[in-house]
Amino acid sequence: MGCVLGREVSSSVVSESKEAAAKNNLSAQSSRNLEENSNVSVAKTESNVTIETSQNEESQKEDNKVGGGDNKKPKGESRRRSKPNPRLSNPPKHLHGEQVAAGWPPWLSAVCGEALNGWIPRRADTFEKIDKIGSGTYSNVYKARDLLTGKVVALKKVRFDNLEPESVKFMAREILILRRLDHTNVVKLEGLVTSRMSCSLYLVFEYMDHDLAGLAASPDVKFTEPQVKCYMHQLLSGLEHCHKRGVLHRDIKGSNLLIDNEGVLRIADFGLASFFDPNRKHPMTSRVVTLWYRPPELLLGATDYGVGVDLWSAGCILAELLAGKPIMPGRTEVEQLHKIYKLCGSPSDEYWKKSKLPNATLFKPREPYRRSIRETFKDFPPSSFPLIETLLAIDPAERQTATAALKSEVSSLHFCHITFLSFSV
Repeated sequence: MGCVLGREVSSSVVSESKEAAAKNNLSAQSSRNLEENSNVSVAKTESNVTIETSQNEESQKEDNKVGGGDNKKPKGESRRRSKPNPRLSNPPKHLHGEQVAAGWPPWLSAVCGEALNGWIPRRADTFEKIDKIGSGTYSNVYKARDLLTGKVVALKKVRFDNLEPESVKFMAREILILRRLDHTNVVKLEGLVTSRMSCSLYLVFEYMDHDLAGLAASPDVKFTEPQVKCYMHQLLSGLEHCHKRGVLHRDIKGSNLLIDNEGVLRIADFGLASFFDPNRKHPMTSRVVTLWYRPPELLLGATDYGVGVDLWSAGCILAELLAGKPIMPGRTEVEQLHKIYKLCGSPSDEYWKKSKLPNATLFKPREPYRRSIRETFKDFPPSSFPLIETLLAIDPAERQTATAALKSEVSSLHFCHITFLSFSV
């Protein structure tokens, strides 16, 4: 299933251009997110970093009991350890030792041992770098050739300090999240390149020929309506998988949507992603999502949010593909909110009261704005408006879910049964 490109257009494979503000403010919060969602905490030891379970002592005692609370352990079994909890990212000691013996650095096995199961570390000299194709605050991305298989891959070199627990946890979260996901429309982590003697770490991905932003920026490209529908179906399918696996991407934008020459779209760059559980909510940072695709609740300082942040970004992508340009390119957070209000209307009095957003008093408009999506985009296909109106709802609860969005006419599976789509120029 894909939207095959009729002409090859050069574009970067992976964009790592995170907002500086988002990165600077995310570090402290990412610690809390990882501890609460992955049940881990970090402490320095002789091997630089180790992981301790954050479960309370009561639950640990329950796990260690055999046949009830009053039963005593048989003689000779007093030192027997409880079975490892598969939900925890840290491996039991015997597995940690096996991973270190296999060549994994102790600090890496400690923070994401679960993600390393079944893998052996690849050596840097088994890859040949061809070209640098992306860079950001915390990583560089290279097009490379796997010398063992001859396959062209993308290598993402992650910058971090293995002596700094926060830096290690931020890096480990992306690996844990990628290993949890397995879907055609989500980029797949194929391996890790590292060594016990080096602090460098490369993430190995399948090489993708284009990204959506690069294609959209090309003067030779104009997306057809069937292509837009096909790409939206794939984007929403990938988001549905992420959300069902308890993952928020938190940075959906064109440069993070990769496309191969067969027209298959894959969501990439999970550097700002986080685990979440709608039944066990916890505060998360609002300093995520690139400004043009950031939903109003985050601009207003929300720390309690869910899938609606990704769906808002998807709505921006849909309108951008149809319009041929970004629909709300704000330069500052204040300007971005103003653009949102002018297009989508300002929040209702009921929403202001129930949301209790930190920045509500600062950014609440004096006069209400009227919603004007249909008037602004009057040339859009009529079938696109129901989904755009839903995804760009001011109230995140009204954006519904990726599963619901997949049932819309714009993203229905029927429109993705396409073997070849040429670009209109």
